[in-house]
Amino acid sequence: MNGTPAQEAVLRGVMDRWKSAVDAHEPRQVASNFTEDAVFQGLHPYTVGRQGVTEYYDSQPLGLTADYRVLEVRELAEDALLGYLHVDFSFTDRPAIKANLGVVVRRTDDRWRIAHYQVSKLD
Repeated sequence: MNGTPAQEAVLRGVMDRWKSAVDAHEPRQVASNFTEDAVFQGLHPYTVGRQGVTEYYDSQPLGLTADYRVLEVRELAEDALLGYLHVDFSFTDRPAIKANLGVVVRRTDDRWRIAHYQVSKLD
C-alpha cells in the first residue's frame, strides 16, 4: 500500500461508518456517508446523489453484511483520497459476493465522505 498510515486511517474511518450502517440495514445512515452529489455504482445501474444510495441499500436483504480489506490508498489532492478495497458481501440465505471496490473520499465541511463508489463483482 502506498498511502500513509494517516491516509489509511481516514479511509478506514469512512468505510467503518459505511460498514456499520450496511450491517445494521440503515439505508439513510449508509447514504449519509456519501456526498450530496456522489456517483454511486453498486451492482445495479448507477445513480447520483444520496437518494439513489438510500434506495439501493433499502432494496438489499436484511442480514446483508460487508467485510472489507483495504488494498491501496492514494492521495489525489489535499482533501481527496482514492481507496481500492476487497469486500465480501455476505447474506443469510446464499453465498457471499466477493467484489473489488474503488472509492474516492472527500473532506466536506464536517467530515470525510464518499464522492465516488464503484463495485466490481469477482467471479
